[in-house]
Amino acid sequence: MNTFNQYKTLQVANENFSKQEYEKALLAYALVLKNDPENKEAYNGAILAEMAMSGEEAASALFDYYAVLRKEDNEDADEIMNDIIESMDGTVETLSELIKDPVNEKLESEDGILYSDFKLLLEQGGEFREIFENIMFSTRVIITAKDDFIDFLDQLMHNNFIEMGLSYLESALKAYPNDERLRKLLDELTQSRLLED
Repeated sequence: MNTFNQYKTLQVANENFSKQEYEKALLAYALVLKNDPENKEAYNGAILAEMAMSGEEAASALFDYYAVLRKEDNEDADEIMNDIIESMDGTVETLSELIKDPVNEKLESEDGILYSDFKLLLEQGGEFREIFENIMFSTRVIITAKDDFIDFLDQLMHNNFIEMGLSYLESALKAYPNDERLRKLLDELTQSRLLED
């Protein structure tokens, strides 16, 4: 199944930044921002990528500092980095440059259903397994919020898509290794798999 996973996209963006592939990083951050405009990690990463592309030497050092902060405390890291970035000149202008026509065209060309629309189908009386199987080979589910992602994983687990759920969960845990809800879901999915064997 072809699913937009913002957590995996953030991980790819961060890896691209670390490899000094700033344009690729910027596009990945912009994809996340298009689907989740309030995502602080993507916002900060996009600004840093833009700074790096324009030759700002401090961008790489700030990115490394941000990575250290994120390991210590995810929420505080976003706020601290946001404060640093906001104190610099031109950041609002650079952000508005991020989501221009090329990114919008790329997103519009992607075939998918938002998770909120998928949930509407469920609320209208559909069964998760039936609806999911009907769309999984022809489209993708676009998940833009962490709570939706956790709900989706929970649905996968309770509808016997254990292997698929584990695959998505492992990707999310690489991006957010200390998230308690993701850890709890991993424990539940692992238990379900053990009971099957």
